[in-house]
Amino acid sequence: MDLKEKLLSSFLVFENQLDDDAYLNDLRNDAIKTFEEKGFPSKKEEAWKYTSLNSILKEDYSIFPKQENSIEFSDVKKYFIHDIDSYKIVFIDGKYSSHLSQTTHDGMDICLMSAAMSKPKYRLVIENYFNKAATKDSLSSLNTAFSSEGAYIHIPKNKMVAKPIQIIHFSTGNESAIMLQPRNLVVVDENSHVQIIERHQSLTDNAVLTNSVTEIFANKRAIVDYYKIQNDTLNASLIDNTFINQQRESVASVHTFSFGGKLVRNNLNFYQKGERIDSTLKGITIIGEKQHVDHNTLVHHIEPNCESHQDYKGIFGENSTGVFNGKIIVNKEAQKTNAFQANNNILISDKATINTKPQLEIFADDVKCSHGCTIGQLDESAMFYMRSRGIPEKEAKALLMYAFSNNVLSSVKIPEIKQRITKIIANKLGVNIGFDL
Repeated sequence: MDLKEKLLSSFLVFENQLDDDAYLNDLRNDAIKTFEEKGFPSKKEEAWKYTSLNSILKEDYSIFPKQENSIEFSDVKKYFIHDIDSYKIVFIDGKYSSHLSQTTHDGMDICLMSAAMSKPKYRLVIENYFNKAATKDSLSSLNTAFSSEGAYIHIPKNKMVAKPIQIIHFSTGNESAIMLQPRNLVVVDENSHVQIIERHQSLTDNAVLTNSVTEIFANKRAIVDYYKIQNDTLNASLIDNTFINQQRESVASVHTFSFGGKLVRNNLNFYQKGERIDSTLKGITIIGEKQHVDHNTLVHHIEPNCESHQDYKGIFGENSTGVFNGKIIVNKEAQKTNAFQANNNILISDKATINTKPQLEIFADDVKCSHGCTIGQLDESAMFYMRSRGIPEKEAKALLMYAFSNNVLSSVKIPEIKQRITKIIANKLGVNIGFDL
């Protein structure tokens, strides 16, 4: 039985275990039919031309963990941004961990998707927002069909959340291979501000496939600051589907830091549904061995007088492969749009590969849009200058690569995240330069 057949048969068992109302039942049944019809994406599809899932679909994944496994904070402390006070929503093998989490209902809801789906007091928000931003592609539909747990965050109007929210998914290796499908819903109402940090982390070398969907709604004049830290083991794969629906004068930014994992696919989609919206998409990728990271972005400018800024940096070593497929769509009505897109890459190995395709689809005539990509090696003249000043070759290369990626870090608004990412970069480059943190 292949994975698709296993998922379809498992859905029947899963559906019988749920106590959903007709609304959610209909959503799930429609979603599983979509997945059954489309199946897993293949390289025949243009959006997946450079990324094949074949190598990760061969595993015999457990769809539901057989037993719960508890872990202690001391064992996983290093995976948290532990030097800041924060709310925490933690999952172990797809199950909520109450003793590692810190949630709240004090003036806002930072809690569980399962609670929001089952309790009547959340019904209005679920019906207005759940599955309203996610597209009906096969992987998002698969997640919708099996969605039962994840983070539920609702920030009411005129609220500035005093501390960041960390969403962390751990897999313990209880199963020889496991598939996880977390579902996150973030609703930020008018004039409110929230910062969120998300991480998926395997604690063993067992195979893990995570198919995650996050829907974010930034309402009028809301500010959403989102960080994704991806630094997993070589047998962990992640397909991350994030959909951001922005209303008038909202500001949303997503920083994606991809440093580890067997195969990582980031599908990041912004929809601007009002005037004077600002969207920021930035990322740093540093990988080696046979790792594969694919960034697939979309910014859809629907209304006039909006901005978007995309800046992705990649450093690829050994036999690694990078993909960037970025699209900007500007509707005919979206005059005065200012859209920028850049993808710059450094290959530090003759065997590394990068496939990059920036795209613009512009139907308006009064816009300022630009895109571009570069692929190259380290600047030899800069290397010579630094070596002539007594800097060893390894440190000189690391300094150049750090400088190459630093303009992405400069827009990170949480100092502790900037410190953590800087240390990860230094570790990936194999040096201890002594950056000013």
